[in-house]
Amino acid sequence: MTISTLTSRPRIVATIAALAFLLSGCSRQSSNGFEGYAEGKYVYVASPQGGRLVRLSVSRGDVVAASHPLFTLDSEPEAAAVQQAEQLLRADEARLSDLQTGKRTPEIEVVRAQIAQALAEKQKSVDLLKSYEKQLAAGGLSETELITARAAVASNNATLRQYQSNLAVAELPGRDQQLKAQAGVIAASRAALRQAQWKLQQKQIASPRDGLVFDTLYRTGEWVNAGSPIVQLLPPENIEVRFFVPETTVGSLKLGQKISVHCDGCSADVPAAITFISNQVEYTPPVIYSNENRAKLVFMVIAKPAVEKAPLLHPGQPLEVTLQ
Repeated sequence: MTISTLTSRPRIVATIAALAFLLSGCSRQSSNGFEGYAEGKYVYVASPQGGRLVRLSVSRGDVVAASHPLFTLDSEPEAAAVQQAEQLLRADEARLSDLQTGKRTPEIEVVRAQIAQALAEKQKSVDLLKSYEKQLAAGGLSETELITARAAVASNNATLRQYQSNLAVAELPGRDQQLKAQAGVIAASRAALRQAQWKLQQKQIASPRDGLVFDTLYRTGEWVNAGSPIVQLLPPENIEVRFFVPETTVGSLKLGQKISVHCDGCSADVPAAITFISNQVEYTPPVIYSNENRAKLVFMVIAKPAVEKAPLLHPGQPLEVTLQ
């Protein structure tokens, strides 16, 4: 045995002892805590209408409340469409009002004047008939002239009834079918106006929820296609904790179970509750299971931190989870 062999033996023993200590420490950590990370579910805010971005009301890193303005797109075409729809609706409503009220006053006055004239003609013919009847009784008039006078009275009565009927028709509103058809036209015009107003409103978008402006994806002056996200929001309730547990532990977990989350730089641990336990392994084992391979199987677990504490966690941040 050489001197080098004698001096290397204590080093080997020390190395083995250190490895044993580290392995024992790792086993204790795995039994008390699990490694994980923070995950964010982003809300991508877009407009269903395309246009040029004329105003961006937020910046990256801002914390906004619901209904806070986010951005505005050029709205000139939509505003013109609203104005056009309003004009069409007013024209359709005026048409319905005209159908409901009948003819105009000057037209009705013409018919009334015709009635007055017919009344005068009727009275004239009646008086003339009475005179002819007296003359016939005295023998100074022929039977033919009397017949002509009676026919004139009948004709004037018919003309008077015609003008009276014309007046009644002039004062009537439009027919039921016309009124129903015009009411349908007005309903369609109102729907078109609502659609135009909605399109105009979509040119100015407000925040749908409270949250952090994680990023802005366009700059003022750029053209934005319909449906393209402009602002990326991260609501605090959309932050979750993902960690992995071995096969031997997953069976003891349950939904709603409380956990404690520790992160570097946090002044205190963040409380959370388990909301999801995966039933699929994250590691694909070989066909034949062995004790060594089974120890490598892990299951993903998702937990939701308290909303007021969620902003302390950042997506991608390493975390250590302790079960309670």
